[in-house]
Amino acid sequence: MDLLERTSGTWINVLTVIAGTALGLLLGGRLPERMSRTLMQVLGLTTLYIGISMALSLEGLRSGPLPGVIVALVSLALGGVAGEALRLEERLAELGEQLRRRLRGSGRFTEGFVTASLLFCIGPMAIIGSLQNGLQLDPKTLILKATLDGIAAVALTGVYGMGVGFSAIIILLLQGSMSLAAGGLAGALPDPARDVRVLLVTGAGGLMIMGIGLNLLLSGLGLEDRRIRVGSMLPALLIAPLVHVLATL
Repeated sequence: MDLLERTSGTWINVLTVIAGTALGLLLGGRLPERMSRTLMQVLGLTTLYIGISMALSLEGLRSGPLPGVIVALVSLALGGVAGEALRLEERLAELGEQLRRRLRGSGRFTEGFVTASLLFCIGPMAIIGSLQNGLQLDPKTLILKATLDGIAAVALTGVYGMGVGFSAIIILLLQGSMSLAAGGLAGALPDPARDVRVLLVTGAGGLMIMGIGLNLLLSGLGLEDRRIRVGSMLPALLIAPLVHVLATL
């Protein structure tokens, strides 16, 4: 029962993404091409705004002598190098392709899976909500996130197809893991919403979300070949707290 309580918000999030995908599949085939492109541009602009608002959490942050924005810059640079060395972008695409082949998916299945996985799992609500659910058994933040993700899933599915729904697997793995691991962080993170390390991750994640927003805009303009390789930057979310610790020694 304790395990279910600590991950309750994640399960709700998984269900809303699946429900949003199902609704998007019902509506998607009825949208003309020009409407789909306009919808993609609207999603891109909204995602860009969310990313900017997240990145602003870097304002006023310091890690010893370093401003928060420099910590985020260093983290993204190191994370990008590590991600390219590990071929994270390609591995995410390969995972999407394996799912597509097994489920006989078509169209832009892989692109939808990767885009939705990154969008739904990188952000303050995913991190803070998971920590609150695990530390305080409070799922309210994740329930709010689940509502937003469900709505976004409807729109994304109209453009990318059923691959969006399989991002629920990544949500379950990442948010569930963070919620279960949060019990061991109770002493280190008494207030996750104000912890500098969490805010640095939020800020770096915001810059990555901005990249996703730009990718959506490029896709809406038919310029998919110029996409920003956001998946390769994922290690930055782990590197940012480490840079903070090193800078404050």
